[in-house]
Parts: sequence; C-alpha cells; structure tokens
Amino acid sequence: MRKYAVAVVGATGAVGAEMIRVLEEQKFPVERLVPLASKKSAGKTIEYKGGDVAVKTLTHNVFGEEGVEIALFSAGGSISAEFAASAAKAGAVIVDNTSHFRMDEDIPLVVPEVNPDDIKLWKNRGIIANPNCSTIQMVIALKPLRDLRDIERIDVATYQAVSGAGASAMDELMEQNKAVFNFGYDRIEPKKFAHKIALNLIPHIDSFTKNGFTKEEMKMVNETQKIFHDKMEVAASCVRVPVLRGHSEVIAVRFSKPIGAEEAREALKKGEHIVVIDDPGRNEYPMPILVSGKDEVFVGRIREDIYDKRTLHMWVVADNLRVGAATNAVRIAQKWIETQEANG
Repeated sequence: MRKYAVAVVGATGAVGAEMIRVLEEQKFPVERLVPLASKKSAGKTIEYKGGDVAVKTLTHNVFGEEGVEIALFSAGGSISAEFAASAAKAGAVIVDNTSHFRMDEDIPLVVPEVNPDDIKLWKNRGIIANPNCSTIQMVIALKPLRDLRDIERIDVATYQAVSGAGASAMDELMEQNKAVFNFGYDRIEPKKFAHKIALNLIPHIDSFTKNGFTKEEMKMVNETQKIFHDKMEVAASCVRVPVLRGHSEVIAVRFSKPIGAEEAREALKKGEHIVVIDDPGRNEYPMPILVSGKDEVFVGRIREDIYDKRTLHMWVVADNLRVGAATNAVRIAQKWIETQEANG
C-alpha cells in the first residue's frame, strides 16, 4: 500500500489531536504528517510516532506547497467554508468534521460501517462530510437492526459529554467541580454553557429553531435520513451532562414488523465495531467511564417495548471524540484509499 501526505486542519484542538492519535494507532499509511492551525499556533510541535512535527500555518496555498493528498478538517465550520475548496483545488480529498457541508446534496455524508458506497460521491467536490457525533454512534448501532427489519420511527434522547463542546468546556466543568468542593459554586459564572454544568443537566445543545427543537436535535433527524437514504421518522432530545467524555443515548426504535430482544442482541453482536454489554442481573451495561479511548459503539439494556412488539429500546454509549469524530474521519479516509486502490 502506498503512503500519503496527510494534513490535519485544527491539529492543536481536542478533535485534531485525537485524529493524530488515531492515525498513529490505526497505522494509517502516512508518508508525511502536515499539522495545520492558526498563525498563533505556528511553531508549536505535535508528537507523532515518537517524534515532534512542527505545526504550520493554515493558508490557501499550504495544501499545494506541502503536496497534501488527504486533509482532515476539524477547526470549525467557518474554517472549512474558507479553506476546503483550496485543499480540493490542490488535489486533496477532504474529510470534514464540521457541520458546514453535511446537508449539501452533492456531498456524501458517511459512516463507513453504514453507507460506505456513498464515498464514491467525493468526486463531486472533493469533500466527504463526517456526521454529528451523536448521529454516528446511533446509526452504527441501528445498522444491524435495519438489516433485519425496516425502521419506521426513531426516538432518541442523548446525554452528551462536555467534550463535545471543546476543550474549554471540559475546563469549565472541572473548574466548577472544584468550586463545589471549595464552597464557591454559588459564586461561579458559566461561560461556555447557558447555565452551570457541574451538578446539573442542560436540555439545550446549540441554538433553538422555530419548531422548538435545537439545531443539534435537527442534525440527528436530517443526518440520519441522509445516511440511510430513508425518510423514516426521527425525533431527538439532546441534553448536556456533567461527563467529560462519552456520549450516551436512549433509543426507541419502531420497526415495520415485530423483532425480539434476543434476535436484536445477536444481530448487534455481529455488527461492525459494536460491543454488546447487556447483563442487568450483574449490573453490566455500557457507561461513559468504560468507553473512553475506545473505538467501538457499546450497546446494552436491549429490551422489547411493553405495549408495542414492533418497538425496541436500547442504551448506546461511545467515545464522542473518537467514534463520534476522529475515528470516523480516519475510517472514512481508510475506506477512500481502499476505493481508490480498487479502482486503480
């Protein structure tokens, strides 16, 4: 297998740093790593394969100057909007982790375990979009079940870790936790979130839309339908919780025909990058503390609805920085390489 010049845009951020770790752990065929960030980060170094790699300033010309072939973007939607076209013009394929391109009709939105064939659409604009973190883990868990029965409706409630809002949000939770023990909690003011997050839950992620749902919730609706190429009904309620890392979801799925919990459990065990932990009698079920740093989606509490035999309930947990961002982006790039090499 040939090796590639790989750029990571936003290399000094939480997801960018995770992408670099995943590239190394997955033994991605990197010939040369090109970490890119804003001018203020230029000169810093990134550890990669036991050495230090200098961070370069993100410019429109750097992709061509560095001969970048694959560019992983994770520096915010405005950065992707400004620089992705320059990377594509220089001949690179872009895997974009922001929401900027996700709903563009001519750009594929990909979870490799679910809709790998859509990767071929990258030629439209040279861009492949990485879905929202909560969407990724949900559709991975639903894929083996959708292979058994058509899905009519999905109701999901998310419990999202603060790392989904960036490193500053993680710092804010830790500072508020310290304030609790130092008896200063009443005096501390929230900065990243609308309310204090320590000792609290906030049913509000992203801004509210006219229909009463937040943009985060509507991302789950629209992205799920696009990935599955199916206008099944989807309703989401997204909640920020005082957890550093690992998103959790309660999912209720209504199928076209009845499906038993045991049949679903066996299908999930065979699913790609899925781990089933489901023994309530032994208090065994997925939790954020168990999944941190892992690249699989963990599923438990699989049970049939009391009233409707077509409905199943389950609990799904995954590391949002990896499965929900960095790992999925790297897997997209790996699948893109496989596609390119298969086609000569």
